[in-house]
Amino acid sequence: MDMDNKQQLDDLLARTALGDQSAFDLLYQHTSSLLYAIAFKILKKTEYAEEALQEAYVRIWHNAGEYNSEKGAVLTWMGSIVRYRCLDMLRKVKPEESIHGKSEYIIMEDEDPGPLEQALMAGDARALMDCIESLQEKQRRSILMAFYEGLTHEQLSRYLSVPLGTVKSWVRRGLDKIRECLG
Repeated sequence: MDMDNKQQLDDLLARTALGDQSAFDLLYQHTSSLLYAIAFKILKKTEYAEEALQEAYVRIWHNAGEYNSEKGAVLTWMGSIVRYRCLDMLRKVKPEESIHGKSEYIIMEDEDPGPLEQALMAGDARALMDCIESLQEKQRRSILMAFYEGLTHEQLSRYLSVPLGTVKSWVRRGLDKIRECLG
């Protein structure tokens, strides 16, 4: 996303904070496909992703005035709202009723980039993906499972059959390498 688009999103969110519904409609048009991709990547079902997205936009409408540009970009702020809404949905489901199917932790590897990866191929997001791809497999997998699946360190430890301290080290060192890579 170029600087003009970032500024446009800042302006649309600021107008949304003032109750401008047409600005909110434009904000939705510019961001919904990427935010839906995030929700779908986490929840893996269309109906759940749509529900999470709808609830996230309600929160964005009501909390637009709380956005602080010094803490990050508009799209990052909105993406975190979607992500946390998805994780809340995952946490409300009992493991035996997992919305992902029979197994609580189904990890499906796909060589082709999905909608999220395709949307993230531009600008800062591409740099982040390059940094994530440069991690060791165990660090990358742990971080991605925590982010996309909403797994805790304890759940990662059980799923990967490694000690809890090992998982925590992988995640911490991986995040440190990402920070260093991004400068």
